[in-house]
Amino acid sequence: MGGMLVWINGPFGGGKTATAYELHRRLPGSAVCDPAHVGFGMRRMLPATLRGSFQDLPPWRHSVTELLRLTLTAYNGPVIVPMTLVDHGHFQEIIGGLRGDGFVVHHFTLLAEAATVRRRLARRSLGTEARQGSWAVKPLSDSLQRLSAPEFAQHIHTDHLAVSQVADTIASSAGLMVTPSTDGPLRASLRRYATTIRHIRFG
Repeated sequence: MGGMLVWINGPFGGGKTATAYELHRRLPGSAVCDPAHVGFGMRRMLPATLRGSFQDLPPWRHSVTELLRLTLTAYNGPVIVPMTLVDHGHFQEIIGGLRGDGFVVHHFTLLAEAATVRRRLARRSLGTEARQGSWAVKPLSDSLQRLSAPEFAQHIHTDHLAVSQVADTIASSAGLMVTPSTDGPLRASLRRYATTIRHIRFG
């Protein structure tokens, strides 16, 4: 039945998007589907008083599930989804729903020590996202704790792994054949920053 879904979960700044596009680059025929675009579209459409966390909007969860059903039914290649999902009910609604339909869904959560995530946020945003109380740091401890639960496995601890190594781990676990990474440290760093810049989210 259609393609395979690879959902990459983790906290903000955990490396989801960089890993997703590293996989996509090295996995011919794959596609990246980012549910955040659906959420940002809904936020722009709604009056300010109705905005908030788009994941709490039932239409967002329904839309994401239906769009992924459509993609998995009609597209034969691997579908890669980089998205933070920490609520158990939302997880079951989307990922549990797709699995219940018979789709092959591999779920991975990228974890790291809070200090590691804050350093990554500081590097990618010139310090603006690493401030205490910022939108990215404020929920960090809670997100890491919740994502450490068994239901969010498979867990990958990324503190001492390069993005290419995280992608290799995911591909191996999901049974996907990726092309070897030939990037040296400089090129890998430049590629990571380029991916970050291309996918800056203004909300």
